[in-house]
Amino acid sequence: MNISNCSDEEGLKEYQHNVYAIVYGVILAPGLLGNVLALWVFRIYIRETKRAVVFMMNLAIADLLQVLSLPLRIYYYLNDSWPFGYPLCMICFYLKYVNMYASIYFLVWISVRRCQLIVDPLKYNSSKQKGDLLKCIVGWLTICLACLAFPVLRDYKPDKPNDKCFSELPMRPIGYELVCILLILAELLGFIIPLIVVLACAVLTALSLRKTTAECVPDCGEKRRALKMVLCCAVVFLLCFAPYHITMPLDFLVKANIFKDCSLRNQIQRSHIITLCLASLNCSLDPLMYYFTSDEFRRRLSRPEMPDTLTFNRRLSCLTGGEDAEDE
Repeated sequence: MNISNCSDEEGLKEYQHNVYAIVYGVILAPGLLGNVLALWVFRIYIRETKRAVVFMMNLAIADLLQVLSLPLRIYYYLNDSWPFGYPLCMICFYLKYVNMYASIYFLVWISVRRCQLIVDPLKYNSSKQKGDLLKCIVGWLTICLACLAFPVLRDYKPDKPNDKCFSELPMRPIGYELVCILLILAELLGFIIPLIVVLACAVLTALSLRKTTAECVPDCGEKRRALKMVLCCAVVFLLCFAPYHITMPLDFLVKANIFKDCSLRNQIQRSHIITLCLASLNCSLDPLMYYFTSDEFRRRLSRPEMPDTLTFNRRLSCLTGGEDAEDE
């Protein structure tokens, strides 16, 4: 790819390092604390509902994987040096995209399960969703394999000392057509189709609240809480992942030297840096989503013991996807 000479590479690099160091520093502590607490709470939920919160638990694991790589990223962007070796650089680089697409995948399934409970409570409130664990395993395998393209496409020469890392490593020479195919697949499978599913679940869930049903838990507040969870999934999706997938193809056009105007090129590149930061923000937003949409999540954080009553199990069943609390 040809790079236009009009871009201020040093100025853009300084801007990128400053923004990344600040944003990653801000989300590190809340992301680490929030996801560790979430896994602790979900461990109790799993005992009560077996597979009911498996998607949220996997989402917390995906977030935690990226959070654990943030200290090394912060060091690099503050010091403009990577002394930790190429393999660790690629692992941190890889985890960024694994987290992004794993988060998208599990947000979709959380939305689908909430929507299923509200739209057809008789079917999904009584049945045992035994395929949840398989969905998680297939999702992780698919995402981990697909995201290998990000580190594999980076060029590394072991015979030359290199203190650069992440997106500042040069790309391997590949054909323009292959890059376009990879971009289309990433946009279609990793963003557009999941976005349609999440928004459809939000709309169907909202519309179902107008119908009077006696098939779910009689407390109408449970249905509103389920709607809150679906809407929060949609908000996190739109805030964190939509901007990045809008600027990603534009950034490619800049790197391919399709856009010639220097001002436009600079604006796109700086915007892409901001949207990549927004994509990392989900690590801190997901635990807030659990807290503000789940009474049981807040209750577990404020009480030393998890209540074991019929009322609790019934409310938790409606909240987490309508699975039988006695599911073995």
